[in-house]
Amino acid sequence: MTLSLADCGSQYRRPEYTDIAVSCGTETINLAIQVCPVIYTGYNESLLILNQMGNNPLCRGTLDATASPPVVRYSFPVRQADACGSIFVTTSAPGTGIFSDFSNIQTVNISGVVRSFDPTLGTVTYNAELKYFYSCAYPLEYLINNTQVDVSSSSIAVKDNNGSFISTLSMRLFKDVNYTTPLVMSSLGVELRTRIYVQIIAANLTSEYHVLLDRCYASISALPSNSTYFNLFVPCSRDQLTTMLENGESQRSRFSFPAFRFIEQQNQTVSTYYLHCITRLCERATCTQFKQCRRRRDTQTTTIKDGVSDTTLITSGPIRTRAETSVTSNGAQASTQKDGGNGASVGLGVALAVLVIVGTVAALMAVSFYRKLRRLS
Repeated sequence: MTLSLADCGSQYRRPEYTDIAVSCGTETINLAIQVCPVIYTGYNESLLILNQMGNNPLCRGTLDATASPPVVRYSFPVRQADACGSIFVTTSAPGTGIFSDFSNIQTVNISGVVRSFDPTLGTVTYNAELKYFYSCAYPLEYLINNTQVDVSSSSIAVKDNNGSFISTLSMRLFKDVNYTTPLVMSSLGVELRTRIYVQIIAANLTSEYHVLLDRCYASISALPSNSTYFNLFVPCSRDQLTTMLENGESQRSRFSFPAFRFIEQQNQTVSTYYLHCITRLCERATCTQFKQCRRRRDTQTTTIKDGVSDTTLITSGPIRTRAETSVTSNGAQASTQKDGGNGASVGLGVALAVLVIVGTVAALMAVSFYRKLRRLS
């Protein structure tokens, strides 16, 4: 099917910068180019070639006449092997903001161009060449929240959009080492020292990347700005009771830790806290280098100063741990009462002894005074 001039109506016009739409998905990149300006320039949808891949039927555009305005659509995977000639460039730069502790933050840029093919034979042509550039920039380091991603394109058509792999990431808690039984958190919490198994998984993500946890920590607040937190592990250190089971080897990472309480909540029946993980998506060939120690951090409980005050975290929480039983506290209270009784008895004995001594001294003074009076008489 080919559109005619009559099908375009008011859309039959010169090309503009807004004629291309770019959608940067987690599995595919989708392009939509308005076809009426293409017809105005002297071409049709079959003469728009994606990255010079005109001989590949999977890379050809498809006319969508039902759209308003009509468009030519392209869709190709976010995989280097079959991305219809797109160029993959991975860049590294020091981290900023919440990633300022990391010296190497990677971004993959996937770009290309849709060009017009002029079938004119001869020395000259009256058809202008059309170029529709697209570019999707995906950062490969994420705090599991609503991290923004930048997308850019250039030249004849410019359309900015956001693409992100964040929707593929999720965190779940389990109660067994086989990760088959989800941990259901009751209102009473779990017993202290209960082993909690954590899994971060990427679903429907291109196979180019693996999941690597850079840092996981617990905080009293779901939004850990100005909140007490405790590092389970960081790039160069790990709490001695945290066990790393799988990290950077596939599209899932797993670790476990025993349930603990925050001392700040020692007077509460149930201690509640939230789990957060900074998660890196690394290319399969480069995950190993990111497992190396890059920066030292403390693993003590402290307060976040420049953390993620302006973000909303997707966490595992709340995690609840039960307080110790009341027998110990009652026993301590009874012991205190007993000690108090003994103290009162000792005090009473001392008071009686003082009274006896004072009475004796008074009696001796009276006898002495009486003898002096008899001598004078």
